[in-house]
Amino acid sequence: MPRVSTIAVFAPTFAGFLVAATFSARADDVAEFYKGKVITLTVSAGAGGGYDTLARTLARFLGKHVPGEPIVIVRNMAGSGGLAAANYIYSGVEKDGRQIGLLQNNAAFEPLLGNREARFDATKFAWLGTPSIETGLLAVWHAVPVQSLDVAKSREITVAAAGANSPPAFYARLFNTVFGLRLKVANGFPGQTEAFYAMEKGEIEGYAGVLYSALQVAKPDWLPQKKITPLLYYGPDKRPEFGNLPHAVDMAAGEDRLLLEAAFAPLALGRPLVMPPGVPPERVAATRKAMAETFADPEFLAESKRLVLGADTPRRGEDIEATINRVYAMPQGVQERWRTLQTGGR
Repeated sequence: MPRVSTIAVFAPTFAGFLVAATFSARADDVAEFYKGKVITLTVSAGAGGGYDTLARTLARFLGKHVPGEPIVIVRNMAGSGGLAAANYIYSGVEKDGRQIGLLQNNAAFEPLLGNREARFDATKFAWLGTPSIETGLLAVWHAVPVQSLDVAKSREITVAAAGANSPPAFYARLFNTVFGLRLKVANGFPGQTEAFYAMEKGEIEGYAGVLYSALQVAKPDWLPQKKITPLLYYGPDKRPEFGNLPHAVDMAAGEDRLLLEAAFAPLALGRPLVMPPGVPPERVAATRKAMAETFADPEFLAESKRLVLGADTPRRGEDIEATINRVYAMPQGVQERWRTLQTGGR
């Protein structure tokens, strides 16, 4: 009878034990590192706004989900359209896991678009997740005789924007290019509030940058009461509440579809949180897990609802990372078209 090696019989079990022991040891190391420490959450905006409120709400709940239960404090760093904070988190902080950034969703793509103020490689950040994603709408005021995208192709429509390089102006150029629309941009409307007021007063006919989350807060009756007519919606996901309303990406093919995916990628990042490159991977993994647990924390969700933070469509850090890598890997022709549209051809 052949002899059976005891080592061979127990090797798989022993290997599993070693893996489990390694994970346990790493978890203990992470908890030991963070115990009694302070995590600084740098938010790329000034005090008192929506980003600041989100950061301070996260700070109240995140610590209890990180091993070792560190204290989380908030630092405000506005400037350069959010790039000051992105540059700082990338190269100006210790890379030990005690520094987190809450960035603007366009920041990750500024290097790709040729912005020289963006002094970082977005693909090297450790992306932690976002509490929400964004969905946008192209809509016209109900009195405008345009009920569909097909009708919009045959008529010039005046839409509001802050300036030529603002997102609403960019979306207008994008939709004109891909869908053959005739949107005419009227500059001088600093934000969505001013654009909504101008639509009500008849100063402009529509807006290409309606953010659905903000619409639900500022004008929750507009869609149910048909005060505006949405012509299409855009963003990373389809939304069943929009029924048969055209989803922009689904209406394009080939290079145009890739262009739309790239253009809408910032919306998929939502309000992204990051760590700098070089943080030990076990601390990144623990913080990603803690962030996901915070986004699902009933107390955080209740506070988010009370403060109208819209933290109801979370995404993992791995998902954000995949979106960024996909955009950076797109063909040069797509990237060039995107850059041209962002700058208005200048």
